Amino acid sequence: MIQERTIQARPGIPVLLLGLPALLAVAILFFVGAANFQDGAGVAMAIFGLITLVVFFITLAGFSAISPNEARVVQLFGNYKGTVHEQGLWWFNPFTTRKKVSVRVRNFDSDKLKVNDREGNPIEIGAVVVWKVVDTAEAVFEVDDYEDYVTVQSEAALRNLATRYPYDDHETEHEISLRGHTTEIAERLKAEVQDRLEKAGVEVIEARISHLAYAQEIASAMLQRQQAGAIIAARRRIVDGAVGMVEMALDQLKENGVVDLDEERKAAMVSNLLVVLCGERATQPVVNAGSLY
Repeated sequence: MIQERTIQARPGIPVLLLGLPALLAVAILFFVGAANFQDGAGVAMAIFGLITLVVFFITLAGFSAISPNEARVVQLFGNYKGTVHEQGLWWFNPFTTRKKVSVRVRNFDSDKLKVNDREGNPIEIGAVVVWKVVDTAEAVFEVDDYEDYVTVQSEAALRNLATRYPYDDHETEHEISLRGHTTEIAERLKAEVQDRLEKAGVEVIEARISHLAYAQEIASAMLQRQQAGAIIAARRRIVDGAVGMVEMALDQLKENGVVDLDEERKAAMVSNLLVVLCGERATQPVVNAGSLY
């Protein structure tokens, strides 16, 4: 595996400042030789000036400007020489090839993928992956196209993650689900994407689900299921609260000595209180004008 190593290029400004006077002198030499082309010395001057001009223009191919958060991967006749990260104007061997690689932070927003969750329910899922290149040599030489590699492997990791977890935790609250545990799912998605992109010299900064829904063919049925689960959960909480209030009322009546109820009257009172507290509609009070018994 080829790993990145840093090299130092020659500053381009001094080379350019030295080259411009030399170019002017060579141009004068060429035109003077061309004007005295009949003379042997003039021919030699013209030929020397022409060769020097060609060499100068070849030298110009060695200049490269590097912007902030960019790098140049330098190769000479197919051999990797190193990477330059420093911004500015630099001069390289004109016969080297210099591939520009951006090391900026980038986003990848996946398409909406249709997959089956762990329970076999078809769902639509999408994700956002924030990434950047941290090893330019691996990004250039270990994979064919590192940007396309990020796209394909991120979607593959998202598909694999979606098949390992249920969409929702209908059975137990402690089971990790795609909808109910977004933080845990985001961390596991990031770890899986990073594991796949490690060989491409890419660091995953963040990965999270951006879209999650049931597929259209089962969306209506699953909505009814969610509504039923919400109703059951609400009823359970209402009953728990009502039972607690009844227990508190009976305990306070007994402690304060307000009234002494037998088991039959306690059962009747509990029944009435539960009807009042758990009923969906407002109850109509009935005043007992007679004896309690």
